[in-house]
Amino acid sequence: MNSFPVVEVSGSAFAMGEQHGRQAAALIGRYLDWIDRLTGKPRAMLRENAMRFGPVIEAFSPRYMEEVRGLAAGAGIPLADAMLCQTRAEAAQQWDGGCTALAVTRSGTVDGQSIAGQNQDLESEYAAVGIVLKLRPNDGRPRAVQFTFAGQLGYAGINEYGVCNFVNALYNFRWQPGLPSYPVRRALLEQRSVDDCVELLRRIRSCTAYNLVLADGAGGIADVEVRPAGVAVFADEHPDRRVHTNHYVTGEFAGFADGTLPDSEPRLERIRELTRERWGRISVETMKEMLADHAGEPGGICRHGAERMHTVAGYIAEPGERRLHVRRGYGCTGSWCVYPV
Repeated sequence: MNSFPVVEVSGSAFAMGEQHGRQAAALIGRYLDWIDRLTGKPRAMLRENAMRFGPVIEAFSPRYMEEVRGLAAGAGIPLADAMLCQTRAEAAQQWDGGCTALAVTRSGTVDGQSIAGQNQDLESEYAAVGIVLKLRPNDGRPRAVQFTFAGQLGYAGINEYGVCNFVNALYNFRWQPGLPSYPVRRALLEQRSVDDCVELLRRIRSCTAYNLVLADGAGGIADVEVRPAGVAVFADEHPDRRVHTNHYVTGEFAGFADGTLPDSEPRLERIRELTRERWGRISVETMKEMLADHAGEPGGICRHGAERMHTVAGYIAEPGERRLHVRRGYGCTGSWCVYPV
């Protein structure tokens, strides 16, 4: 109970999906049951809505869709259920999540290398379906390790080039035709640099809104706010730092901030304060301390139920070392495990 189950897959896209489905079949069923309860919508409606995203995902990444088909085969579930795992929020048109994310590089870290991390703030039930997914494709795509939910093929992780991504939910948008977020996040883990990731985000059309904090093994970091209408790159007050919570901060999108999560602004100020205090000394251990912070309440980084958000997991990526640290549970009490790419 002190760590998440590990699912290791390799081979072709279909084979990786099949192995994932077979190893995590029980957890995938539990995740689907949780989606039903979370959304309060009939499975038949959710399946129909999820399948509508098939053509746009297929056009974006045929290999992703092959992996989804393999997932359905391995888990013994309908393709529509496997698609629902990739489009949970979009199929229900219900967006959720809190989260505090940051990336620091060069002058901010103890060794001059980039480091990035996040607290994952969600309803507590999500913790029961979390997994660590190790990916070893044989088709030229890079190796990667992710934290995700059973059956969901794209989420927070790092690849063999040190490219990593962490996300913050953003609100006050209208759902539009476009790509769901999870296939995009998986595609980010197929890139070689932060610049490649930003270029990919500029090319897509999203159906929802979210923020991405990015880093890579060469010391690059970036922050990109994504909306259906386009993207905006955030330049923080220091060039070697990016911090973000759950409201818009770019000049292009700041007018859309509507206070959906009242603690978002205090959390942003608190994480800025914590990075300033530790500037030049930030390491994995200091990141763990920051993600466990309660001193800034109501802007504490570790959340215990405000707005129904609990810190169910945490992640720290060391891009230079190609390692992902994953914590199960609250920042103040949870335990960490390290997973090399």
